[in-house]
Amino acid sequence: MCGIAGLIALRDTARIAAPGALARQMADTLVLRGPDGSGAWEDADAGVGLGHRRLSIVDLGPGGAQPMLSATGRYVISFNGEIYNFHELRSELSARGLTFRSSSDTEVMLAAISEWGLAAAVDRFIGMFAFALYDRQTRTLSLVRDRLGVKPLYWAVFNGTLLFGSTLRALMAHPAFDRQIDPEAADALLRLSYIPAPATIFRGVFKLPPATILTARAGEEPSLARYWALDAIIAREAAAINPAEAADRLDHLLRDAIAKRMIADVPLGAFLSGGVDSSTVVALMQAQSTRPVKTFTIGFDDPAFNEAVHAQAVARHLGTDHTEIILEAKTALDLVTRIPDWFDEPFADSSQLPAYLVSEATRRHVTVALSGDGGDELFGGSPTYRALAAVCRRAALLPHGLRRLGGRFMTEVPERLWRLTSRDPRIGEKARRLAQALSAADADAAASAIDAVGFAEPLVPDARRTLRPARLAPSGLHDLISRMQCNDTGSYLPDDILTKVDRCSMAVSLEAREPLLDHRVVEYVWSLPSSLRRGEPRPKELLRQVLRRYVPDTLIDRPKRGFSVPLDAWLRGPLKPWADDLLSERSLAENGLVDVARIRRLWQRHQDDIERNGTGLWNVLMLQAWTRRWMHG
Repeated sequence: MCGIAGLIALRDTARIAAPGALARQMADTLVLRGPDGSGAWEDADAGVGLGHRRLSIVDLGPGGAQPMLSATGRYVISFNGEIYNFHELRSELSARGLTFRSSSDTEVMLAAISEWGLAAAVDRFIGMFAFALYDRQTRTLSLVRDRLGVKPLYWAVFNGTLLFGSTLRALMAHPAFDRQIDPEAADALLRLSYIPAPATIFRGVFKLPPATILTARAGEEPSLARYWALDAIIAREAAAINPAEAADRLDHLLRDAIAKRMIADVPLGAFLSGGVDSSTVVALMQAQSTRPVKTFTIGFDDPAFNEAVHAQAVARHLGTDHTEIILEAKTALDLVTRIPDWFDEPFADSSQLPAYLVSEATRRHVTVALSGDGGDELFGGSPTYRALAAVCRRAALLPHGLRRLGGRFMTEVPERLWRLTSRDPRIGEKARRLAQALSAADADAAASAIDAVGFAEPLVPDARRTLRPARLAPSGLHDLISRMQCNDTGSYLPDDILTKVDRCSMAVSLEAREPLLDHRVVEYVWSLPSSLRRGEPRPKELLRQVLRRYVPDTLIDRPKRGFSVPLDAWLRGPLKPWADDLLSERSLAENGLVDVARIRRLWQRHQDDIERNGTGLWNVLMLQAWTRRWMHG
């Protein structure tokens, strides 16, 4: 795992004397992503500079140093990620007469590109990657991001120069970078807890979408092309197969995906929550390991949110070397001031706190950790999917006007009354989201409405609310849950879940690997009928069938729980002084983005326990903390 950065002059007047030195300066802001080494390369005549920071995982010696030139000298690459099938590709290329001087996957990538061309080589890569490839012959820069968006890549054009980097801080290190906040992006953050691609918090700065190649050369506008399309795969006719055969095939694919991700020249472990996804990953790791797998889990001192006991039970059964970390309110207070350093673009999924803490503890023991991320989107495990589908089926029997009236009535019910109906500490927030779904015109609009986990009301006066997550689901995908899965895989997964994992792990120089997102697994699972793919009537039944081969039902037969933190209580307790400062009238007015009076009212209602707005307020706090660090710091 690494950090990459660089630039290319798109106009003759944009060329500078030492682009390599500037690329190195940009890359050096990514030192936590690559603490083990650095490098830079330049073609000053073409105005090109590539920078690299290295976290050594495979081939720890100088043979894996980057930027790296191909054997022919035609290509130069700066690469972040891992190609898990590089051994197979190397064998095939060796049979064609190519020779190798190192044992790194980067050299194999360059050889594959030289032999087959960029598009054909990328099509054969199994892995997570974001890389910049410069073709010295055609003077073309290509930026490439992996199929599911595991690894990040940002780009922008300022004053005739295209800049790129693993995260925004690398671009911000360039003197031409213009820090103009986009109100649409700020508004999206307050609604969604993240900023959907391709937008970023800054005007004119973009995330490269997953499965995309950007091509740039002097005298032309950059162009983008997709090389893999999830919606096209989903649109294919489902294959007929019996459940036992489907489970056998999935078991085989997962074993291979996990085995490939266990290849490393450094210590390796896994995150274990005790849920179906991470338990399956750990079970298959342990089945292929000759020693106890090192596993790590996070718990809370609040029993309403603590699920560490389930991870302990799975770890005992599998015989892993297990470590448990408890996140206490005091620890959270120590961490919150550091969040803007992990996320140089504002990000507000509050599970960032336990994600960082478990990454930090894991890094003390290993350098690589496998995770179960992606299972909910792939196998339809999110409780929201089935709950919304059930609501929409019933609501469809009523006229839209009556549904809107019902939604309006729900928003008028005092939150304290909702709390009398449930022990769920987030019942008020959930009731507000349900009201938004009921008020929607149809099922897809309802699914879009509940994406807003923060405040539904506009809090950024200058925003027109046009920025929303990409909707990828093909029109021929008839059931709502499948459409939600598809859309989440293309937006919420890369822009929220994988962003959180990448930034929190990279903040401690830990490489996280996601075997459930091996594109072969994704393609296979989406080739199955929906009832088999996600399980009817029980969610994730196909994945459970695989897990039952290693873990008894008693350890996995429990309701799905989200990876959430007790925000409401923390914001009225230990985090209150920190939040009071960021949500003061002076601090809110300083950034000039938000409606100060409305946010002050919502903060007071939260403190008075009239209306619990933990998620929405956390979104505002993350915007405020980021602004203080990156705009006024």
